[in-house]
Amino acid sequence: MPRIQSFPPVADATATILILGSMPGKESLRAGQYYAHPRNAFWSIMGELAGASPALPYEERTLKLKSAGIALWDVLASCTRHSSMDADIKVDSICANNFAAFFTAHPHITHVFFNGSMAEQCFHRHVRPLLDPLLEQRSLHCRRLPSTSPAHASMDYKQKLKAWKVILQYCQTRQPDEPAKDRFSLPARAGHY
Repeated sequence: MPRIQSFPPVADATATILILGSMPGKESLRAGQYYAHPRNAFWSIMGELAGASPALPYEERTLKLKSAGIALWDVLASCTRHSSMDADIKVDSICANNFAAFFTAHPHITHVFFNGSMAEQCFHRHVRPLLDPLLEQRSLHCRRLPSTSPAHASMDYKQKLKAWKVILQYCQTRQPDEPAKDRFSLPARAGHY
């Protein structure tokens, strides 16, 4: 079974939000783009929330995310997996991305939203224990959102969109060269470090 690698993050230095998946699926790996599967609701949701419509070219969508203060990445740097399903990731093959370096380079990020439960589980198991020194100096609020994957069929698009609207509380409406503004208040049920 071949080892697969994730993509570099989509982020600029002024990002305030980080959205994390687990590992790109086969369609995304083939296309070299985050959330490339046509039935994945991610870009439709980002179109409604941040203007990053799936009708736009990929580069324009990523620019829209950046201008809204949203960074995009995956928890895993590499793993082995025979399908696109998170459940097929071989646990003993997991290698997490370097989040200590990422958060140091992106000091305005205070909110992390997980795109589904596998991203959240991998982050807490493989990343969170390594962040203690960093978290002594800054707060990091974490929250799992429903997976945008078509495999997560227990929720329809409208339900997923409603859940994902929480990120609007933390998005930045600014021009790409304008500095980020701090506007954060965390809902009571979200995790905090």
